[in-house]
Amino acid sequence: MATKIRLQRFGKKGKPFYHVVVADARAPRDGKFIERLGSYNPNTNPATIIIDFDKALGWMNNGAQPTDTARTILSDIGVLYKKHLEGGVKKGALTTEQADAKFAEWIQGKEGKTEGKKESLLNAKNETKQAALAAEVKKKEEMAAAVAAKNAPVVEETAAEEEAPVTEANSEEIAE
Repeated sequence: MATKIRLQRFGKKGKPFYHVVVADARAPRDGKFIERLGSYNPNTNPATIIIDFDKALGWMNNGAQPTDTARTILSDIGVLYKKHLEGGVKKGALTTEQADAKFAEWIQGKEGKTEGKKESLLNAKNETKQAALAAEVKKKEEMAAAVAAKNAPVVEETAAEEEAPVTEANSEEIAE
């Protein structure tokens, strides 16, 4: 029986959530499956991938063919790289210790990239919040200034002219 590793869609419209399953190649997408390997949530950033690594590797070694998206997901968590290294060990190109060391190094690099992405997203979110707060404070100050200008007493111009100091020209006009 030909088996495929594929995604089975769940979730409501616009908010997909997938189970990663092993199914017969002839079964429909959301139909009967042989075994559930894990889940994939593309709604989060970065996407949340929870898969039983050993089960997925076992099915890959037994000949299960992943779909394109499932292949990307398995590659992202390292199942395909581990299968590649095990092939090298079987051919005699690597020892088991060398393969394990390479895989551990790859995992550390991958975790570093993921953490870096999470930190950059968090920093961008904080910067956006700070910019929005600064804009809100500026807007509040402008509104307070506008209200203060509106509520300030209006000084009449005639009162200002009457209080002007008396000069010779003004004194002649007043005398006449």
